Amino acid sequence: MLICETTLTVLDFETTGSVPGFDTEPWQIGAVALKNGRIAPDSAFESLIRVDANRPFNAYAPGDHHKRRDEIAAAPEVSRVWKTMESRVTGRPLVAHNVAVEKKFLRQMAPMHRFGPWVDTLKLARQAWPGAPSHKLEDLIAGLNLMPRVCELCPRGRPHDALYDAVACAVLLEHLLVQPGWGNLEV
Repeated sequence: MLICETTLTVLDFETTGSVPGFDTEPWQIGAVALKNGRIAPDSAFESLIRVDANRPFNAYAPGDHHKRRDEIAAAPEVSRVWKTMESRVTGRPLVAHNVAVEKKFLRQMAPMHRFGPWVDTLKLARQAWPGAPSHKLEDLIAGLNLMPRVCELCPRGRPHDALYDAVACAVLLEHLLVQPGWGNLEV
């Protein structure tokens, strides 16, 4: 099936980062749909995910978790967030920038569900722009002059906010699909 003829969900998780003696946990999820090759702004979803207030975060983990620890400790548990997310991710292709992270945390949220197929914008970007100085999502968005579109769709966001990163990933895929030779990508 062609990407530009279906609905996909673009996901991003923000996590606690690696801390010795603790499993890495998600503390925020963001998602937005891409319908027929275009972002559906009304589909945007963002939620914090509860992490115990006493659990350490990696001091170098990106995001503003250090400013939001009380909110994160009071956030919905992962099972409640899953109930809201399930219809957004079940039975449709999923997109992420470096899918391994999102795959891991979706499996943790719902181990009995099967997800995918997956579209990895990191792999696509490496093919589309092999000479780019960096294939980090925020660097691609800046380098391809896509920041105005991201800010239009997520005006309060910033890199390493889950919704902002999901929107940025969707904008990157939306942009890629209109490039010569890329409109017929299949999933």
